[in-house]
Amino acid sequence: MSRSAQVTRNTLETKITVRLELDGRGEAQLNTGLPFFEHMLQQIARHGLFDMSIDAQGDLDVDAHHTVEDIGITLGQAFAEATEDKSGLTRYGHSYVPLDEALSRVVVDVSGRPGLSYEVSFVRPRISDFDVDLFREFFQGFVNHALVTLHIDNLKGINAHHQAETIFKAFGRALRMATTLDSEVEGTPSTKGSL
Repeated sequence: MSRSAQVTRNTLETKITVRLELDGRGEAQLNTGLPFFEHMLQQIARHGLFDMSIDAQGDLDVDAHHTVEDIGITLGQAFAEATEDKSGLTRYGHSYVPLDEALSRVVVDVSGRPGLSYEVSFVRPRISDFDVDLFREFFQGFVNHALVTLHIDNLKGINAHHQAETIFKAFGRALRMATTLDSEVEGTPSTKGSL
């Protein structure tokens, strides 16, 4: 069973193609025009063991908002397609990840219902030239289209780079756990019989 997807999203603001393979080796090919954001996306692939290709052209002359949000949307659509058959999924995933003084917790439910709880207070508004407010827009776009419930909590940190990196590493690890096939689960992991 192939658990992969390719999704293209074209708007007047962005042109994005995402290829996602859930059962990968953690390899990422990224072309977004946003170096720090690419560093964060690499964490998802590496720690989730997903193979991921993202090619994005956006109106960066305006700012990065549309590009970051639309990457979240398109990656979410690809994730929903790759997990369309939820039979045998572990369904739930969680991870705590430290990096020096920073610590984040991410919990995910591949529930078929979008929901985001995002409790992150960055110690500064920008990392390099990247606006940290855009991380929430990325995750909101992802959950709305992946149809997952996602809780993100940065528990501590005094370095914004470390805060961000722990969030994205934990996100990759939690997704990896949730999408692992559980040989003891028969059918869909829900008393409803569907997700």
